[in-house]
Amino acid sequence: MSLTIGYKASAEQFPPAELARYAVLAEQVGFDSVFVSDHVQPWRERGGHAPAALPWLSYVAARTERVLLGTSVLTPTFRYHPGVIAQEVATLAELAPGRIVLGVGTGEALNEQVMGVLPDGWPPFGARLARLREAVDLMRRLWAGERVTAADGATWPVAGLRLYDLPPQPIPIWIAGAGPKIAGVAGSLGDGFIATSGKGRELYVDDLLPAVAAGLAQRTVGPPQRTVGPPHPTYQRMLELKVSYDPDRARALENCRFWAPLSLPPQTKHSLGDAAAMEAAADALPIEQVARRWIVASAPEQVVAAAAEYVEMGFTHLVVHGPGPDQERFLRGFAADVLPALRALGRSA
Repeated sequence: MSLTIGYKASAEQFPPAELARYAVLAEQVGFDSVFVSDHVQPWRERGGHAPAALPWLSYVAARTERVLLGTSVLTPTFRYHPGVIAQEVATLAELAPGRIVLGVGTGEALNEQVMGVLPDGWPPFGARLARLREAVDLMRRLWAGERVTAADGATWPVAGLRLYDLPPQPIPIWIAGAGPKIAGVAGSLGDGFIATSGKGRELYVDDLLPAVAAGLAQRTVGPPQRTVGPPHPTYQRMLELKVSYDPDRARALENCRFWAPLSLPPQTKHSLGDAAAMEAAADALPIEQVARRWIVASAPEQVVAAAAEYVEMGFTHLVVHGPGPDQERFLRGFAADVLPALRALGRSA
């Protein structure tokens, strides 16, 4: 099988110009893709960052030549209007044809409530998923050149909205999720699925990937999902592979500390509304608990062995997220020590 290996640009950890340098370096040392998160608030009050993903991707696109570029992930349903996202991503796809992916999700309170667009509080998952479905449909119709007038009751009552600069080819939409319901939607509605590592094998093999497969098998054409046809010919199962790799084991372990919020329970992480509260909750966790979300490795074979499990499950695109402050050290070391073995893993799978 073909295994794509990408770099996760940690927008919550670095200012935009510095982060862009790491993205350019990722292409130079051999990575295939660069994906960036889209936060308006970081995970941490102190030392956190939150550049806007789409202008950042445009900047990186102009400074790279071949890497696939995408969001992992952007929420097009609350603080953004999906019509605006459709216009911006279509422009980006025209400037970097064939290189753009829109990764989307149902959102987190941390990034949406602060804009004052949710006077009734953070909606339940079902409501957020319904908005995401509607947003994906609207964006695809606009990218197809339709002039869209929304039906009564639509979340976004557009009236004759049309894009005048269309993408040169369909823009893949990859849908992120951590449960079987959203994974099924990623199969039935998306062009790819995005998950994160470190959550236990059973979740992936018993819940997420079977749900994706079931969704793919149920794809339909025609109302009410008139923009849904066959899946993208290169349907991807992408995994953000959380790897703290350094020949110095103690350094690899301590590098995980900044990302302690990822180890909070999902209900806590998705409901906290500001960076200071998130930081306080995360810093109460012991480093051993924080590190459980990561592949903490000081030898290349440790990384390859862990990655092989996910490839065997069926993931086709690994986007490597290194947590440490010295990203140049990480990128150069990982590319020299680990990347060749991951390439071989893909060829043998």
